Amino acid sequence: MVRHIGSAQTKAEASFDGGLYCAESVVRALVGTSEDADLLTRAATGFCSGMARTCGPCGALSGGIIGIGHVLGRAQAGAPVAAAYAAVQDLVGEFERIFGARDCDRLLGCDLGSPEGQAIFRELQLHRRCREFTARAAELASAAIARHQQPAKPNGT
Repeated sequence: MVRHIGSAQTKAEASFDGGLYCAESVVRALVGTSEDADLLTRAATGFCSGMARTCGPCGALSGGIIGIGHVLGRAQAGAPVAAAYAAVQDLVGEFERIFGARDCDRLLGCDLGSPEGQAIFRELQLHRRCREFTARAAELASAAIARHQQPAKPNGT
């Protein structure tokens, strides 16, 4: 399930360049062509542009969290959460360390929910920054998954 780090970054960039947005691109890079890929990509849409242009967390970061949950999350009450939580904490911490913030408006310096912010986004070609956030979030999430994923037990048990 876990892909090579460079591969996740490259796949996220390709998805972003192909027209998917930040959260969608990171999710697609992390889940690949699994049977859940389309569902999870659609589920990520509302997280793009800082939670649908509400100045929330960066969509690339949210997409990484969705991808981590897909691999390390639990499907039933009582199952452990430690690996998923640790991987998300790693992702968020590294993302903030590298970029200095986690919220879309702080990362871009504009409010995408306003006409003025949209104009600034276009004028300064901030989609290039979003592409960078997307690629790096996919790389960081993939690495976090690899660090926290339990090795497969012999005989599938």
